[in-house]
Amino acid sequence: MYNSNIPTDRELPSTRKLIKSTLFALTAAVVLLITTVLPAEYGIDPTGIGNAIGLKKMGEIKVSLANEVAADNAGGAQLPVQQPAVKEQQTAAVTADVAQTMPEKPMVQDTISVTLKPNQGAEVKTRMRKGDTLRYTWSTDGGRANFDVHGDSRLLNINYHNYEKGSQKIKEGAITAAFDGSHGWFWRNRTSETLTVALQVSGEFDKLVRVK
Repeated sequence: MYNSNIPTDRELPSTRKLIKSTLFALTAAVVLLITTVLPAEYGIDPTGIGNAIGLKKMGEIKVSLANEVAADNAGGAQLPVQQPAVKEQQTAAVTADVAQTMPEKPMVQDTISVTLKPNQGAEVKTRMRKGDTLRYTWSTDGGRANFDVHGDSRLLNINYHNYEKGSQKIKEGAITAAFDGSHGWFWRNRTSETLTVALQVSGEFDKLVRVK
């Protein structure tokens, strides 16, 4: 069986035509590259056509975004591994500085004297907050005096809270407030002579007040 569709030599393109077609295709490709691809992908527009039709702006945006992504990736790779520890150290240093600048509770000193006739009693109190501490010393100018160190709080409905009782001529001690309220001393003179009790106090408290 014979193939009757085989072209003749006259129907085949000549070498000259093939060269022209190839050169035309190359020229078209170069033109597209310069006028379309370069402006749209890289923002490069040597002819100005890309700028006129808006392709250059598109390419510039793409290049800018690519540069930002590369910069972010490079920055993330260069972060020091111990950065959180440095931040913790800085926070601790700031906390320590703040703690050093915070005022401490004021330390107060006060004295008071009460004179007691035979069988007479007297009470001295001060206001203290829970946890506040004071140190005290008292003495009489004669014999022993009965004493009662105690506290109370109307707000907390505490009528009486005992810290210590006894009978002495000289006494040293401390009170750490068990609650917010009034705290102090009560003396009674059980001798036959008039006694003067002198009290000295230092620590965290308000002014000493004789209440009876």
